[in-house]
Amino acid sequence: MCRHAAWLGPERPVASLVTDPEHGLLRQSYAPRLQRYGKVNADGFGFGWYDGPRPVRYRRTVPIWADANVPDLAAAARSSCLIAAVRSATAGMPIEETATAPFADGPWLLSHNGRVRREAVRPLASDAESMCDSAWLAAAVFARLRAGLPVAGVLPAVVRAAAEHDPRARLNLLLTGGSHLAAVAWGDTLFTHLGEGVLVASEPLDDRPGWRAVPDRSLLLASPDGVSVTPID
Repeated sequence: MCRHAAWLGPERPVASLVTDPEHGLLRQSYAPRLQRYGKVNADGFGFGWYDGPRPVRYRRTVPIWADANVPDLAAAARSSCLIAAVRSATAGMPIEETATAPFADGPWLLSHNGRVRREAVRPLASDAESMCDSAWLAAAVFARLRAGLPVAGVLPAVVRAAAEHDPRARLNLLLTGGSHLAAVAWGDTLFTHLGEGVLVASEPLDDRPGWRAVPDRSLLLASPDGVSVTPID
């Protein structure tokens, strides 16, 4: 299990997801409040932000609290579209940077919060940058996006296909493209907060009013034009 969060709106630092909030991802790495599977997320972390059309990433395999670079980097890295994740690796999966979210392809960044049998997702893609389950899931999404298929169709299709082969899979996804973001709630918690922009996170980053749970088996799409949440049949 993992924890992740994303932002779309006026430019702000990665720290707004990680170190600034009382229950940001730094705290969620060792004291998550709503995590049902696993107690800590100490198997790596990653950030992604946009400085032009292609995203920039920083990924490590150490616990986020053990990297002395995090406070300064998270304060300096700024964008109108951000994504960050802390990892609790599925048993048997490798601990390596290529297995750590966010995964990238062209303008896209993706994070997976959950678990799925690798055999359930390997048939959905020709290759992946790591042998971990999340990397294969990301590869399946990216292959379809490269083919020109719309996000609104790709995420539900990949999640349904994976769940068909692994009914116990947990398949919460976060996907950013620089000017928009998408998320799937499937088997675990997902929350949104709307204000000057859109926050999406595995669990609330703070105790402000306004956090709303995304219903299970739903697709969230956010752009400057607004936010929509629809069921995944």
